[in-house]
Amino acid sequence: MGVAVEVESLSKSFGSQNIWGDVSLTLPPGEISVLLGPSGTGKSVFLKSLVGLLKPEHGRIVIQGTDICRCSERKLYEIRKNFGVLFQDGALFGSMNLFDNIAFPLREHTRKGEAEVRRIVLEKMEMVGLIGAEKKLPGEISGGMRKRAGLARALVLDPEILLFDEPDSGLDPVRVAYQNQLIVDLNAQIDATFLIVTHDIGTARSVPDNIGMLFLRQLVMFGPREVLLTSTEPVVEQFINGRRIGPIGMSEEKDAATAAAEMAELQSRGSFNEAAVKGGHFDGIPPQIEPTSGLPVRKAVQRRKDRVMQMLHTLPRPAQEAIVSSLTREEQARYGVFAHVGAGAPMAQHAQGQQTVQTSTPYARPQDAAPTQNLRPSPTRRDLPQGDVANLPQDRGQHHQ
Repeated sequence: MGVAVEVESLSKSFGSQNIWGDVSLTLPPGEISVLLGPSGTGKSVFLKSLVGLLKPEHGRIVIQGTDICRCSERKLYEIRKNFGVLFQDGALFGSMNLFDNIAFPLREHTRKGEAEVRRIVLEKMEMVGLIGAEKKLPGEISGGMRKRAGLARALVLDPEILLFDEPDSGLDPVRVAYQNQLIVDLNAQIDATFLIVTHDIGTARSVPDNIGMLFLRQLVMFGPREVLLTSTEPVVEQFINGRRIGPIGMSEEKDAATAAAEMAELQSRGSFNEAAVKGGHFDGIPPQIEPTSGLPVRKAVQRRKDRVMQMLHTLPRPAQEAIVSSLTREEQARYGVFAHVGAGAPMAQHAQGQQTVQTSTPYARPQDAAPTQNLRPSPTRRDLPQGDVANLPQDRGQHHQ
């Protein structure tokens, strides 16, 4: 199983330019997480910080009990072996064929014989659909094949953490769909912790277990996919739907006067002109992509359900409703929660012994259902509009064990 990556109050600057600050999140072990954000918000910088290529000015990155921001170079070298990284363009050596490119980490970091190296390389090439292309040079294959070769190379050391830096850049929609399926299939097979940086909304809606978003030098939110996909935070809605209208401008942030004028125009219309202001429109939360038939079930799915149900009472109401409605009746019974559909918004009830308690929040853990005054409201970040969630979970990973 993959390992958790705990990020606490992380800040990074280049000279006087602050890239992002006070970023805190936990990548749950074995789950797939996606990091969104407009261009130039420091997503790739964040990935480089996770593997120790860049040193943040403040904060901690804890992996298997070691803070890689403060450990020795020798220790960092060992921890990096837990990582596999797929760079945007594959980052292959142009003078080497695909076999030698993929074999490079094994020859560099291990003492395996060539027979063992060949077995591992061919195994990983088969996993990404590149068998038969071993002797081709990077310049002789398509961009999609180069990305898959880079992915095979990232897999050869059997990493516990796999990072993807915009794996869909430069690919047509059909290849993106195939690649998304490949990512899910790989997670089912190796059960590693995945973090994907992407701009592709289809990927963000259908692949991950968790989603985060960077904007204006801070982490707007991070948590179960249902939190972001049901959020009414303006920047999230604008980004997810590809709208021109909203806080994000051509140079990342719009000035307040422009944003206010646009919102006033929308309010005067009473509704959005879809053709004029949106690049797309999405309703509801789509189901996640499942592994290809014949592959094992993703082990992370059940772990995630258990984790999310433990933190359910801390989430915004729309996210709670989406999570509970995605459960089967048997799962709702097992977790002691079910949606009561009646007048107004759905509520939840929990059976405790012979009595049923209706909670004062939409859903609560069975052990928290009585008394209702012990339930905590959904957490908010002090520097965001009231009602929005930031940095979920806030407990530095206790829900991810």
